[in-house]
Amino acid sequence: MSSLDESTTTKAEWRSTLLEQRRDVVRTTRSAEAGALQEAMLAWLAEHPVRTVAAYVPVGDEPGSPELLEALRAAGLRVLLPVVVNRREPLEWADYTGPDSLRKATFGLLEPAGQRLGAAAIGEAGALFVPALAVDRRGVRLGRGAGHYDRSLPMAAAGAPLIGVVRDEEFVAELPGEPHDVRMTFVLTPRRGVVSLPV
Repeated sequence: MSSLDESTTTKAEWRSTLLEQRRDVVRTTRSAEAGALQEAMLAWLAEHPVRTVAAYVPVGDEPGSPELLEALRAAGLRVLLPVVVNRREPLEWADYTGPDSLRKATFGLLEPAGQRLGAAAIGEAGALFVPALAVDRRGVRLGRGAGHYDRSLPMAAAGAPLIGVVRDEEFVAELPGEPHDVRMTFVLTPRRGVVSLPV
């Protein structure tokens, strides 16, 4: 677990620090971490009776890789990916059916081009892998600030594991949290694998 800079207190300061650190990660390290995340994710899923997962397409410096989505499909899992409607609405979802099913979208994202299944489709996922800038030991997740997941995660199935995906240095002791924050129940990092929260 990382402490980062103890003088970092606000969400904006955390975001700035974390994004700067991600930009400094070299390509070989990022690739090795993506491989470790994939291995840990598949090992965890093999031990849990999950048929459908909600995941995401990593963009920019986000942990993970598009190859992970193919690995999930190869493992026989249905993969739901988010579709951004606008800044005020929860995410909608669509099935991932292969690399050719992705198209460029707003905010530099890649999204599935198939039929939109609506916001409530998140409830079909038996486990959710959620992108984050950081997750703390209590399960508080720091996103990029648009609020898409804050509006979407309350619609997840009751008891479905909420797994924040971060680099090892981004699993921190404490983040600024708010009452409306939906807390992660697990965190996934390259070295630690899947860790139950809170710890």
